[in-house]
Amino acid sequence: MTESTLADDPLLDIGLNPATRQLLASLSLDAHTRPVRVTEIHRETVRLIDGRHTADAGAAPMSARLLPALVRELAEAGDALAVGDWGLARQDPDGSLWLTDFLARRSALTRRDGDGRRHVIVSNVDTAFIVMGLDDDFSLRRLERFLALVEGSGVQPVVVLTKRDLCPDTAHALARLQARLPARVPHLALDARHPSASVLLAPWLQPGQTLVLLGSSGAGKSTLTNALLGRPVQDTGPTREHDGRGKHTTTSRSLHRLPGGACLIDTPGVRTLRPDADADTLAASFDDIARLAPACHFRDCQHGSEPGCAVRPAVEGDRVDNFHKLQRELQRDHLGPLQRRAQLSMWKARSRASRERLRLKRGA
Repeated sequence: MTESTLADDPLLDIGLNPATRQLLASLSLDAHTRPVRVTEIHRETVRLIDGRHTADAGAAPMSARLLPALVRELAEAGDALAVGDWGLARQDPDGSLWLTDFLARRSALTRRDGDGRRHVIVSNVDTAFIVMGLDDDFSLRRLERFLALVEGSGVQPVVVLTKRDLCPDTAHALARLQARLPARVPHLALDARHPSASVLLAPWLQPGQTLVLLGSSGAGKSTLTNALLGRPVQDTGPTREHDGRGKHTTTSRSLHRLPGGACLIDTPGVRTLRPDADADTLAASFDDIARLAPACHFRDCQHGSEPGCAVRPAVEGDRVDNFHKLQRELQRDHLGPLQRRAQLSMWKARSRASRERLRLKRGA
């Protein structure tokens, strides 16, 4: 397929890129089967777009059900569909639309739950906009968690600071950010309601690109989505005065086609986040600690009060503490069922011993 043919392909409007195009070209599809992309997931149905039926950027996606064989396949693999997935849809003579298969993902953002199990957030994205407000939402520790989520996934992270109009000292906030952000990660500050927002983000909004917005409630993701779409599609709401956090105005993930040809996935805000990371991913997210650690006097230095530590004098203590916390979560996530039960038994025993010591102390 030539460059001009690719440019005319209606799938380009829903995020088609060379890797996906090559995968689709290897398939033999009949007249009743066509490639589609998942835009929303509901309990019994999914919403799909196919490029041919979305000439108007505001056209509604199609509703489809999952073929029972696909449901079984996903269950056996311990997997589930995600917004951004590419698949194949078939229309029956009675007009019913079925999602019959989904294609291998070229990228996926995943998180862990309390039991260490993986959950796919979104798939087949090129860039993750980590959105954080320049108000009470500003939290470098939370930003580091989102960065650990994105690093290692093959997705480009970009930090987008919103509510610039509400920040009395943007330069100070940017300086704090730069001190803790890997130099390779682009970052910018903007007012999501201003027309210049689209101009500033234009390098990542090219045709065929897919982007996802990540961040807490009230960070400005829905406002930014509406600004990039050029129309009010997502509900927005006020933030709470005492902590700057917002309500969950976005309650589910959804994929939108932008006027310029890119696709944007908006996601609900999160209160807690456990990245699906490994040691290498964590080292990449905290590259300053990884770079300085070999210079510590002790090989097993924990960067606490040990003499000769090269990390503590050069890195903010809060960042080192966050690194240690993520390390502990990573270790727990990789425990097997027997190890997890043994650890739980140990914690229970320690708790009982602590209560007994307290009881004896009070009795004395």
